[in-house]
Amino acid sequence: MKKLGPKSMKYLKMIHVLLVVLFFGGILSSLSINLTIDFSTYDETLLAYKNIIIISDQIIRFGAVGTLLIGFVYGFFTNWGFFKHRWVGVKFVLYMVQTIVGIFIVDHLMMANMNLLETQKEMALTNPVFIQNHEWRLYAVYFQIAVTVFIFIISYLKPWKKKTNVNIKSAA
Repeated sequence: MKKLGPKSMKYLKMIHVLLVVLFFGGILSSLSINLTIDFSTYDETLLAYKNIIIISDQIIRFGAVGTLLIGFVYGFFTNWGFFKHRWVGVKFVLYMVQTIVGIFIVDHLMMANMNLLETQKEMALTNPVFIQNHEWRLYAVYFQIAVTVFIFIISYLKPWKKKTNVNIKSAA
């Protein structure tokens, strides 16, 4: 397969950073709304969940899918590969885990609570399932934030690099 050149790599990196910012910014925005919900008011809770869903559908999902696609481009069309460097492989695996948590836990619990709000109205706010879903969703979002920060650290430090042997020839 033909590999991307230096100019294309710069554009790829810019797109990658933009998509990661959308993804992480959306997660943080969603978290801030979650932490400020007044559960004593049905209308506010419903509006907050509607806003969280909009952020999830329009920002987080776009950033997540875009980042995943860019990851595949990096893997197939650059010299980075998927597992050529251990730190890249760790990032890729962590991102896949994070995406699975987002889809199958965070989104599922968010939609389940929205359904409870729409069907049970005010009664949903005291429903133990609603409360538990909200708490588990918060824990999953905290997990996503921790994983994202760890991925940032890995991206910056690039640990587990292969050491290159430097042969110093002594002048004799």
